[in-house]
Amino acid sequence: MAAHPFPSIAVDDLPADIPAILELLADTHPTIALALVHALDGADTLALRATASRLLEGLANDSRLDQEVDAVVSRAASAQETFEHWTDERIDGLLFDVAKALAGSAKELAIATVRETGMGDAADKTRKNRFASLRIYASLAGKIAQGPLSFDADRQVTELASPIGVVFAVAPVTNPVATAMFKTLIAVKSRNAVILSFHRQASRVGQQTVGIVREVLQAHGAPADLVQCVERPSRKTTARFMRHPGVALVLATGSRSLVEAAYSSGTPAIGVGPGNAPAWICADADLDRAASAIVASKTFDNGLVCGAEHSLVVDRGVSLPFVAALMRHGAAILTPDEERRFIARAVDGKTGTLRRGFVGQSAKTIAAALDIVRPYPLRLLVVRTKFPPSDAFYTGEKLAPIVSMFTVAGEDEGFKLCQALLKIAGAGHTAVIHTANAARVERFARTMPAGRILVNASAAQGCCGMTTGLDCSMTLGCGTFGGNSTTDNITYRHLLNIKRVAYQLDRTSDQE
Repeated sequence: MAAHPFPSIAVDDLPADIPAILELLADTHPTIALALVHALDGADTLALRATASRLLEGLANDSRLDQEVDAVVSRAASAQETFEHWTDERIDGLLFDVAKALAGSAKELAIATVRETGMGDAADKTRKNRFASLRIYASLAGKIAQGPLSFDADRQVTELASPIGVVFAVAPVTNPVATAMFKTLIAVKSRNAVILSFHRQASRVGQQTVGIVREVLQAHGAPADLVQCVERPSRKTTARFMRHPGVALVLATGSRSLVEAAYSSGTPAIGVGPGNAPAWICADADLDRAASAIVASKTFDNGLVCGAEHSLVVDRGVSLPFVAALMRHGAAILTPDEERRFIARAVDGKTGTLRRGFVGQSAKTIAAALDIVRPYPLRLLVVRTKFPPSDAFYTGEKLAPIVSMFTVAGEDEGFKLCQALLKIAGAGHTAVIHTANAARVERFARTMPAGRILVNASAAQGCCGMTTGLDCSMTLGCGTFGGNSTTDNITYRHLLNIKRVAYQLDRTSDQE
C-alpha cells in the first residue's frame, strides 16, 4: 500500500477525545479517516488501537458496500441501455403480463405483507395491489413514452421523449408492495431501469414482488436487471444509492427524513410529504353520504393511507346528526374517560404520535386494548376535541382508523381551521370538503394549501385516482406547500427527459 502523507503522531500529543473524532471523521470523510488511522497505527494506547481496529473494519465494510452498490447500478445501467430500443407497443405487451402476474399474486403478497410488517388489512391490501398493477397498467397502456410527443405548428416546436436512465425508488413499510408495483410499471413504461429499496421490515415480501417481475421480464426477452431490489437495506446503503453518480433520479416515498435525505443527496429527486387531510363537513352536506365516505376511507388498510382523513371539521349546526350518521356506519365517539385512556395508553407523550404497536391496527383491536366497548362492530374511533387542542396528537397524522373531530361555527371558521390543520402537518397533500355548494367548493379550492381538493369523496381512495378522475398513482407530490418539487400525482411522464426541437422563425414583421 502506498505511504500516506501523514506523519506519525505521538500518543502523548493526542487529545483525549481523539477516538470520538475519528469515529465522526469515518462517517463524513472516510479517506481522510483511513489515512489518520494508518498514521496512528503505531500508538500504544489500547483505546486508540481498539478504535483504529474498529474503524479499519468499518471502512473495509464501506468499501465492500461501495462495490456492491456499484455492481447493482452498473447492471441496471447496462439493462436500461439494452431496453431503451424497445417500442411502446412491445413495452405495453410486457407491462400487461407484469401487471397480470402481480395481480394474480395480489392476495398472496397482501397476506405476506401483513405477516411481515404486522400492519394493515390483507383484504384491503389485496385491492390496493390490484389497483397498483391492473389499474396502473390501464392508465399507461397506449400512451406515447418515446419519440415525438407533440408538435406545435405555429411555434415549430417538437417535443421528444427520452428515458432518464436508472431510477432508485424507495417503498415505505406502510405500503411496500403496491408502491413497488406502481414504481416498477411507470419506470419500465418510460424505458428506465429501477432499483427498489424496501424497509427492513418488508424486505422479504419486497424481494418476492421483484422476483415475480423479473420472471416476466426474462420470459419476454427483456434484461432481468431492469428491475432489481436492494438485498440488505439500511440507511447507509440507501444513502450510497442516492448519491451514486449512475443513479439519474430518486423516487422517495417514506418518512420526512428519507425525503430530506433524497433532496440533499445531490441527485435529482421526486419526494412526497406527509398526509394530514382535514375533511370539512358543511351545514349543507349529505351527512349519511359523508359519514359513509369517511369511514370507508379511514378504515381502508387500517388507516395506513396517509392521504386519508385525519381530522373532521364539522359545522356545529349539523354536529349531532353527523355523529349519529358516523355511529350508524360503525364509528365510536369516545367518551371523556375513554379519551383519557386513549391518550395515556395509545399516544407517545414525547412525540405526540400514535405508539408503534397501534399503527395499522383495526379499530376493533385498538378498542379491545383500551377497554372501549360498543354494542355494534367497531370500524372507526373518533376523538372529539377543541382547537387549539390539549395534545399535539389531535392535529397530526394518525396512521390507524382514528380521527379527531372539531366543531366550527360557520363557514369562515371552517376555512380557517382547515388551513391551520394543513399548516401544522400535511401541507400540499389533500383536503376534503363535503358540500352541495359550488361556490363554497371554489373558495375552498382556492384557499387550501393542498395539491388535491376532493369533493364529497373518500380521501384514501380518491387522492390516488382509485375513485376519482385524478391520475392513478401511488406517489403524490405536495408541491412547495410541503417542500416538494411538484403537486402532481406522479406518473411515467415524470420519468422522462423531454427534448424540444425548435427552428428559426421569421419574425421580421414583429421586429419592424
